[in-house]
Amino acid sequence: LSQPRQGLTRKAGGNRSARFPIPGDNMLLRMSRRLGITLFSIAAVVVITFALTRLLPGDTAAYFAGPAATEAAIQEVRVKLGLDQPKLVQFVRYVQDLARGDFGQSLTTGQPVIRDIAARLPASAELTLAGLIVSILIAIPLGVLAAVKEGSAIDHFSRVVATAGVSLPVFFTGLLLAYFFYFILGWAPAPLGRLDIIYSAPPHVTGFYLIDSLLARDMEVFRAAAKQLILPAATLAIFSLAPITRMTRASMLAVLSSDFVRTARASGLSTRKVILTYAFRNALLPVITTLGMVFSFLLGANVLVEKVFAWPGIGSYAVEALIASDYAPVQGFVLTMAILYVLLNLMIDILYGVIDPRVRMAA
Repeated sequence: LSQPRQGLTRKAGGNRSARFPIPGDNMLLRMSRRLGITLFSIAAVVVITFALTRLLPGDTAAYFAGPAATEAAIQEVRVKLGLDQPKLVQFVRYVQDLARGDFGQSLTTGQPVIRDIAARLPASAELTLAGLIVSILIAIPLGVLAAVKEGSAIDHFSRVVATAGVSLPVFFTGLLLAYFFYFILGWAPAPLGRLDIIYSAPPHVTGFYLIDSLLARDMEVFRAAAKQLILPAATLAIFSLAPITRMTRASMLAVLSSDFVRTARASGLSTRKVILTYAFRNALLPVITTLGMVFSFLLGANVLVEKVFAWPGIGSYAVEALIASDYAPVQGFVLTMAILYVLLNLMIDILYGVIDPRVRMAA
């Protein structure tokens, strides 16, 4: 009897390994697929961005030659910039430069695009993260309360907030906040960048003025940077409140009506434990997906907010280059945004596995 039993055990083990592949192999396969999709997406962004910048109205050579330049002078500038070459030759040269980590040179600033982006990206990142954090601190508790107290006054208030956030254009919100809090009340500083002109920037460590000023133990600069950040961050937070609040409320309502929540309540667990430990954690996955989408939206909305508040980020940098028909900064800006978006999606995938073990098991 022992021999057949051993044979059955070996057979069962073999079937189990066939039906349940090794998790590491599946994870490696999934990461390989993600990497392939990522590389394809970035390649598509490179091609589309190059094509669109060449279709934009305006002549780069004529712009930089000056309004009084002759046709011969304009042609000389065009030859110097390589714009007289066929589009295919320009594209091949552009891809070769990208392979070397060269984003080109900005004709507007006279600096390499990679250097300009590295100098301006921390400003945009600090503003975007500040707006997203403020929005999360307000929207998620508001969405949870609206779901727990469905039909109450706070539920109706959350709907009003969501509707207002969607209805107001981000540039209008920024102008309204600046007019009311700076011009009328005088509570906020002038919307003229990251620091008032009487302050010097803290020593560069991360590029985030709040963090760098804390590292330098300069609380005066920290307070000045925080004051300058309040209005633009509030503008982005109002813009992103609506989707986060609505998704949190909808996800919590779906989870609160689940069988396991009713079982937890019937077992005598406290309402606080049921909501925070069981319901909220299971409702986080769609909320995290929404946060990823909102973050990408905020990166786009930064362009308008930076222009309203004279914020020296990559959004205003791209707009100035676009007006001047300066191709390299625009291409560098779009490619940087694409890479950030891809990295954000990868981070969301990792958070899925941290929050919900079933995602790790499926992987």
